Amino acid sequence: MKTKYITTPIYYPNAKPHIGTAYTTIMCDTLARFERLYGNNVIFTTGLDEHGQKIQEAAEKNNVSPQKWVDKMNENFTSIWKVLKISNDDYIRTTSDRHIETVKEIVKKVYENGDIYLGEYKGKYCVSEETFVTESQLVDGKYLGKEVIEVSEPTYFFKLSKYADKLLKYYDEHENFIIPKHRKNELISFINQGLQDLSISRTTFNWGIPLELGDKDHIIYVWFDALNSYLTGAGYLDEEKFNNTWNNGEVYHFIGKDILRFHAIIWPAMLMSAGVKLPDHIAAHGWWTVDGEKMSKSLGNVVDPLEEVEKYGLDPFRYFLLRESTFGADANYSTDSMIQRINSDLANDLGNLLNRTIGMQRKYFGDTIIKSTNLSEIEKNVYELYDNTVKNVYSKLNECNFSEAIKEIWILISRMNKYIDETMPWILHKENNTDRLKVVMYTLFDMLRNIAYLISPVLVESSQKMLNQMGLDEDVTKGNIYNIGQFKDNTTLSESYPIFPRIEKVEKEFEDNLDITNPITIDDFSKVNIEVVEILKAEKIEGSNSLLRFIIQTSKEKRQVISGIAKHYKNLDELVSKKVLAVVNLKPVTISNHLSQAMLLTTVEKKKIKLIEVDNAIKLGTIIK
Repeated sequence: MKTKYITTPIYYPNAKPHIGTAYTTIMCDTLARFERLYGNNVIFTTGLDEHGQKIQEAAEKNNVSPQKWVDKMNENFTSIWKVLKISNDDYIRTTSDRHIETVKEIVKKVYENGDIYLGEYKGKYCVSEETFVTESQLVDGKYLGKEVIEVSEPTYFFKLSKYADKLLKYYDEHENFIIPKHRKNELISFINQGLQDLSISRTTFNWGIPLELGDKDHIIYVWFDALNSYLTGAGYLDEEKFNNTWNNGEVYHFIGKDILRFHAIIWPAMLMSAGVKLPDHIAAHGWWTVDGEKMSKSLGNVVDPLEEVEKYGLDPFRYFLLRESTFGADANYSTDSMIQRINSDLANDLGNLLNRTIGMQRKYFGDTIIKSTNLSEIEKNVYELYDNTVKNVYSKLNECNFSEAIKEIWILISRMNKYIDETMPWILHKENNTDRLKVVMYTLFDMLRNIAYLISPVLVESSQKMLNQMGLDEDVTKGNIYNIGQFKDNTTLSESYPIFPRIEKVEKEFEDNLDITNPITIDDFSKVNIEVVEILKAEKIEGSNSLLRFIIQTSKEKRQVISGIAKHYKNLDELVSKKVLAVVNLKPVTISNHLSQAMLLTTVEKKKIKLIEVDNAIKLGTIIK
């Protein structure tokens, strides 16, 4: 039997886990639990990438050693994984001895293959992303919206360019290597632009694994270090374990789409050079927005997983992340959607099925469930649907389509609710058709038992509660989903209560507990001089895609203003004679060699920027208070 080796990204510990890290880890945990449920061998790993310039700088800022700093930050991750009931089999820290030895072995093999050489790097480096970048990757001088610095230092290079054709050939021959498949196109396009050799060492800081190739000043660059953590988790230094887990297993790497190139270009090339089998699947998921807006600290809308679990419960949180998102696409997190999922899917569908069944059993037969298997055609159809559901769920999981896999289970749950309406137990009871009523009630309990097992990888706590309420002394993590029709005879019901209580959203007249980001006082605001100005001239600045040059008339004089809104205005003539709002007491600054003497105010809605226009009847120079 093949081992399923499932990995999260190797997380960077400089910040606390957020909804994105929780999402990836919950997905991996859910897949691992499903694979175990289906009887497969599983090794599921997660961990931390603890080396690099940002770690060293953060440690120095906090007056501790880098090791003590990562030890402290590690607690943020291990504690939240306990809350989220993450069932990882191993936890890889890149500061561990076993990982350091794995990295040294891989570097040695790549070097002996002639793919590492000493040179000098001159160019741009993004500290926050720990990556060297080319000019073509910059937008308005930034990489992914983040600052870059000029770097010039000796470095060892990996011959990444050597593997361009081999990568393209591998993509072509392995259609399920990249999930979702459409991501492969952007990788092919990037490779066809020409791969550059990759800098794999640094000399400007020392928090990392020494590159033992003769020069003691070099440490291994973070990606050539961190990516090898997947081999560490597979037991690279243990031949038997590595053969079982990696060489003869099925390897899944789950990542965010922003690090796909590192995992689908650099990582496979490294493995090719070292003579190691490539992973079977690299699954790249999308990002989460909040109420349609990008998550960011500046907007104050970063979702804290611990707060959400405290608010809604663990299982509703896990269920929402997996059910609401289509794998590979961006998804939206909102309170309204969360409450809708809880009330509709969990409370109305699954919770109501369990509550109705237990309630009818107690009313018609008391607490003891009697086995009765004199099945009619409708029961045979229900069991056939269950068999198909088991197959369909696994098929969807092979595509990493968690939402569709859950939907398959909910088709079964809906069918069982309909089964109650079709068999009408209350009529059978009224007509004293006891034998038939026993069959119906036993079928409901048997299916609820199997539904509990089938949904347990998602609803890790509630599924066990379902079994407990039905009086079953069984561990939901050790069930046999193929063992249908085996609900134990003469089982006695336990205490029952709503596992998924409905949430009634209370609409406040106003929010009385505000958490304001960067609050200011009225005195602070009174220092800002905003007035109505008129645009006299608007033109593009040569050599810039984003900057416009304005001449405006204030209440006292004409001024020049430089504004980065060129992408949002095509017909500049339409702006002339418009009255807009401007901050006129800002200290003048130079932007791209042009003096800017005020700031025009804009609105920003879903990345669309508009100047705030005012009615022409309002007098020039009118003050805004």
